[in-house]
Amino acid sequence: MEKRDNYTFLTQGPVHKVILTMAVPTIISMLITSLYNIADTFFVGQLDTQSIAAVGVSFSVMFFIQAVSFFFGNGSGNYISRELGARNIDSARTMASTGFFLALLCGLVITLAGLFTLEPLSVWLGSTPTILPYTKEYLSIIFLGAPFVTTSLCLNNQMRFQGNARFAAWGIVSGAVLNVLLDPLFIFVFDMGVAGAALATVMGQAISLAILLVMSHHGNTLSVNFRNVSLRSVYLREIFAGGTPSLSRQGLGCISVVLLNIAAGAYGDAAIAAMSIVSRITMFVFSVVVGLGQGFQPFCGFCYGAHLYDRLRHGYVFSVKVGTAFLVIIGVFGFIYSDTLVSVFRDDMEVETVGSLALRCQLITYPLCAFIMMSNMMMQTIRRTFYANLLAAARQGLFFIPLIIILPFFFGLLGMEICQSVADILSFLLSVPIVWKVFRELRSKC
Repeated sequence: MEKRDNYTFLTQGPVHKVILTMAVPTIISMLITSLYNIADTFFVGQLDTQSIAAVGVSFSVMFFIQAVSFFFGNGSGNYISRELGARNIDSARTMASTGFFLALLCGLVITLAGLFTLEPLSVWLGSTPTILPYTKEYLSIIFLGAPFVTTSLCLNNQMRFQGNARFAAWGIVSGAVLNVLLDPLFIFVFDMGVAGAALATVMGQAISLAILLVMSHHGNTLSVNFRNVSLRSVYLREIFAGGTPSLSRQGLGCISVVLLNIAAGAYGDAAIAAMSIVSRITMFVFSVVVGLGQGFQPFCGFCYGAHLYDRLRHGYVFSVKVGTAFLVIIGVFGFIYSDTLVSVFRDDMEVETVGSLALRCQLITYPLCAFIMMSNMMMQTIRRTFYANLLAAARQGLFFIPLIIILPFFFGLLGMEICQSVADILSFLLSVPIVWKVFRELRSKC
């Protein structure tokens, strides 16, 4: 295995080369991870509208589990990258083990809590009486995989912050590919329906964890060991400070999905299915920008730890430009072919009508999201905790949650379809002055 000097590369290599080298594996990893949801939605969509709606309702639970995973992964990872940038190897090693095993513990708690509250939780998430049996069947298996998700995504993010994005991608990609292969086998050949989709997902997650644990012992990666766990306040405080923006972003995303399902439920199962499909498509596209941002984060952390603030700014601007250009191109394509994209998942005229308009509305404002995401990730990595949490909460919490209540009340179905677009515009306007202020502060330190 190649042993690259990550410190020298991240702090001295050409900015565009460093970020793209870090970003390409994470983009692939994010795209493949999105296939977990895309594959389930596509194959379950061949069954009936209720099944695909049930997967859509369950998506908020998967969002929450991922939120916990990123809380520990990004919380520990941000600290690890700064400590490695400052050449403090021992504290970075302690943080890696602490974050991993805390993520495992929380995963086990989620499994137990979810299984004991399965039916009331399914109703609370927005299941209608016709969707409820499918939701319970799907979630009862998904909850069993919670410890695999929390630990694998935590470990994946820790590797990425160490500059070992290529190693991190192996586990996630392998598990997602297995999931895609097992979906049609379990759903159609074994006639397991939505339960088969859930089982394929959990098996893929378990394989991801196993491969990531193996990869953590290669190269210059910090491996995890229970003996290195420390519950000292300094480590817990850093996990909280670095992880709460991810928890806010993902956790509020979970709440927004619940509220979206409830709002869509007023217009029938087809509306829930349509918004579920739109969410999968937009998240698949957005995963590229998230992957680019995750490639920027280790660069950001090392440069900040080494006090290379001007280099950090150049990396941020480059990442925003690349992300925005990508979203403009994809937005135009998606706007033109929105009907076709929705019908691929469910050939139902009512689903297609609702979904295509909602997709077009979201794609119009999507180019703004590169600036929003890079700004949020930078604030998180350089430990501007308040700003990071504010920006993380904005797009799917601070603005989306009141909008999903207000807009459908005044504009009906159209209000629900334009909600995310309005939230994106407001989030962009909030981000601009914050970024300007922080870069002015960094320039004063040069």
